[in-house]
Parts: sequence; structure tokens; C-alpha cells
Amino acid sequence: MSRVGKSPVALPAGVSVALTDEQISIEGPLGQLVQRLPSSVRIEHADGVLRCAPVSGVANAHPMSGTLRALINNMVIGVTRGFERRLSLVGVGYRAQAQGDKLSLSLGFSHPVVHQMPEGVKVETPQQTEVVIKGIDKQRVGQVAAEIRAYRPPEPYKGKGVRYADEHVVIKETKKK
Repeated sequence: MSRVGKSPVALPAGVSVALTDEQISIEGPLGQLVQRLPSSVRIEHADGVLRCAPVSGVANAHPMSGTLRALINNMVIGVTRGFERRLSLVGVGYRAQAQGDKLSLSLGFSHPVVHQMPEGVKVETPQQTEVVIKGIDKQRVGQVAAEIRAYRPPEPYKGKGVRYADEHVVIKETKKK
């Protein structure tokens, strides 16, 4: 059985759970998240703790219980603290500016790149070369960060581009004659 799936998910104060056969809904101070439930895993809610248990005799029940437990734990963290990804722009003239739910990027193209933020994701630019993406859904925050990074990923010779704040880019040596 999955080691992750065996550990329970503790529910902090202020978090409520609504459990049906098809979905689980977790509501906290920052918002509400809903996740569909597979038929191969059953969830038990008791004493402020959620436990995921595989249904016996169903294929892929054990790995799915670990996956669902991790998703539920991320939902609990999201509605209590939220998630954020930081991006940094490296390069001469590379700038970012947040305008409501849009992010305007100047990345060396002949035109500015405007990225529309999906619902539930906020963007901030504390500096012109720094972008902070915040939200309660970990998957959505990571996806938006990946889409913004994909406009100009860091290149290996000068290191210019959009990179995660904790990303280390290995610079290649240039070709010698």
C-alpha cells in the first residue's frame, strides 16, 4: 500500500469538509476547492482527520489512494495558507507589469506579451523583473507559472529568459575556434 496514502490529513480549525459519493469539497478562510473522487478510494472523516483507504479488489486502488491523499492535503493547505510561485526575468529590457487580472511582459519581442490570469489566480509584480503568482489551487498556480515561463524559457548560453526564482540555470561554455 502507498506510504503516503496511509498517513491521515489533519484538518485545522476553520476548515470544513463536505463529502459525497462523487466529490469532496473543502472550505476554509481563503476559499473553497472541490475534487472529484474515484470509485477505487473511499474517504473516512472522523475527529478532524481525513483518511483515504483503497477499495479492495479494484485495480490501481493503492496508488490512487496515495494520489488522492496528496490532492486533499494540497486542498487543505490551499484554503488555509494558499500557494505562490515566484518568477524572475533575467535579461536587458525584460520587464513585467501587473494590470488587474492581466500580466504585461516585455521579453525582447517586437510586441508586448499579455497573459490573462484565470479565475482564482492573482499576480503581483513587486519589482519590474519579479513576478509573484498566488492562488489557492496548487495545480492552477503551477500551470500559470509554467505558461508564463514558456514565453521565453532561460537559454543556456547567457541565461536570459523567464525562470523560477529558485531555478538554477547551468550556463554552457561557448564554442571555441
